[in-house]
Amino acid sequence: MSLSSFVKFLRRSLLLVECRIMQATGLDRHFAPALALQGPNLLEELQHENEQCEEKSLLDSIFWMAAPKKRRTIEVNRCRRRNEKKLIPVKNNIVPCPECGNLKQKHILCGFCYEKVRRETALIRGQIQAMEGGPLKNPAMETVVLYENEKPREADKGKRIVEVKRKRPSWFSQLV
Repeated sequence: MSLSSFVKFLRRSLLLVECRIMQATGLDRHFAPALALQGPNLLEELQHENEQCEEKSLLDSIFWMAAPKKRRTIEVNRCRRRNEKKLIPVKNNIVPCPECGNLKQKHILCGFCYEKVRRETALIRGQIQAMEGGPLKNPAMETVVLYENEKPREADKGKRIVEVKRKRPSWFSQLV
């Protein structure tokens, strides 16, 4: 591509951009006379410029993106990716759960034990819902869960008693 053709291409592209901006703002670049007069062909240039606005240029088909000026070296890339701030810190507070033996953090409830408690609680809630005959509501009184071969205590008088027909799990304390 020679310099003259590149300058023509650039001029055409800039005219096209200017024409589109004028059309988008609602200002028409070509003002026609209010009264038509017969005379020399004064509007030939306007017709050629309108044709240029409708032409497709090379710049229309390009999706413009930012591009780096220089390539980053492998060393720089690796240093950026393996930065100490981005690494996950090593945890030193991991201990086995005293109930089930799975690993857990010291100050956090064991996930396996929590899942067992969640399942048991869901079963108890389902039984309460069946007793009440509808969706769970906030109980007006305290609830006591009694498993097989358990009897209500003196402290359980006046409380709602839910009887479960299976053996109490070893991890489910009676004091809860």
